[in-house]
Amino acid sequence: MAGARTSGGMSPKLLKVAERAKRHPDQRILALAHLLDEEALRRADGRLRKDAAVGVDGVSGDAYGAGLTEKVRALRARMKAGPYRHQPIWRVHIPKDDGRTRPIGISTTEDKVVQGALREVLEAIYEQDFLDGSYGFRPGRSAHDAIRAVHRVAAQGAAHYVLEADIVSFFDSLDRKRLMEMLRDRIADESLLRLVGKCLHVGVLDGEEYAEPEVGTAQGSGLSPILGNIYLHHVLDVWFEREVRPRLRGRSGLVRFADDFVIVFETEEDAVAVRAHLRQRMSRYGLTLHPAKTRLLRFQPPAGQAGGKGSATFDFLGFTLHWQRTRRGSWRVGCRTRRARLHRAIHRAAEWCRRHRHDPVKEQRATLSRKLAGHYNYFGVNGNLAALRCLYFQVVRTWRKWLDRRSQNARMNWGRFNELLLANPLPQPRITVQIWGT
Repeated sequence: MAGARTSGGMSPKLLKVAERAKRHPDQRILALAHLLDEEALRRADGRLRKDAAVGVDGVSGDAYGAGLTEKVRALRARMKAGPYRHQPIWRVHIPKDDGRTRPIGISTTEDKVVQGALREVLEAIYEQDFLDGSYGFRPGRSAHDAIRAVHRVAAQGAAHYVLEADIVSFFDSLDRKRLMEMLRDRIADESLLRLVGKCLHVGVLDGEEYAEPEVGTAQGSGLSPILGNIYLHHVLDVWFEREVRPRLRGRSGLVRFADDFVIVFETEEDAVAVRAHLRQRMSRYGLTLHPAKTRLLRFQPPAGQAGGKGSATFDFLGFTLHWQRTRRGSWRVGCRTRRARLHRAIHRAAEWCRRHRHDPVKEQRATLSRKLAGHYNYFGVNGNLAALRCLYFQVVRTWRKWLDRRSQNARMNWGRFNELLLANPLPQPRITVQIWGT
């Protein structure tokens, strides 16, 4: 419908809900559970990756798709009558660069289908409520759009001070009771809310240990992104827009991508005041700002300095934002790959080359090409070509190194390798995303 912010391919029933939510932003919406019909469940199944990791029941996406009509009909009946129960989430730990691990929850395929159908309904409502400063996990919005937003604010002279914030274990700390209260501010259908509650209050199987956490929503759940957005919409976005911003003396802006956000200010006085209140605001809702990763910094171009260094840089969404000269000699905000992310990409490529050095060369070339192309698609923003070239050079170098170690009898010197590279070229660094106009 005209004016409603929705994702493409939305059903006519959901479009009506979206339009109603847009017309009546202060009203609670009734009669939503009927939208979780067999058609919605089939749509949710169609969006699943069939090769994704399986949950505790061991049923893959392909296996669940066999006889889908009967399974969806039975699932819908259980959801409607009440016997449906979310099965325990299987927790796996993904290694991080600092030696720690990131816990990821894997739901069963059936539970993923339910989560997907619920997310579709919640999205139809809350896409009309979410503010423009929110970019994460929303239809038609990306991390690059969030970077562009910071660039626009800086270009207008309203980003002299930056509050860089980090929430400790956000998804594991989210207060479920407060979240359900927030949902009830907009949703009056208790049947739908009970289903959301069943997806929240689930057990976690971590190895041989079983636990039932009382807070948080599992990372990896299909519902977690939108539930996290709803929580921070109330805790942060609306608070800043309606209560904080009108009281500030200078211009300001909040840019948030999921639980990663920055707040920019024109004046230092405003920045200091908001920093003091932000920690209290988060604490009231069970959230904690990381003491070492939350900082206030001056972010101004080095006025009057010909090529001199400016103020501090800051990291956001894998990029380091900094001031740089344009061709005309003025200053603008540029972004380069964050050093830690670049080192991680180089290290992972080297480890892959080491482990797969005995694979056929054409297979190695195909995989390395996919890795480079994926990196270029995200980090290939204008002004960041040097970092892309650095990655390309290091991948070429480490590929030759491990091909050379495949055999002591047929060494891969640079002459032979250049011939191989000519026959099996890797994608060259390229700019794929325009953050600012030329």
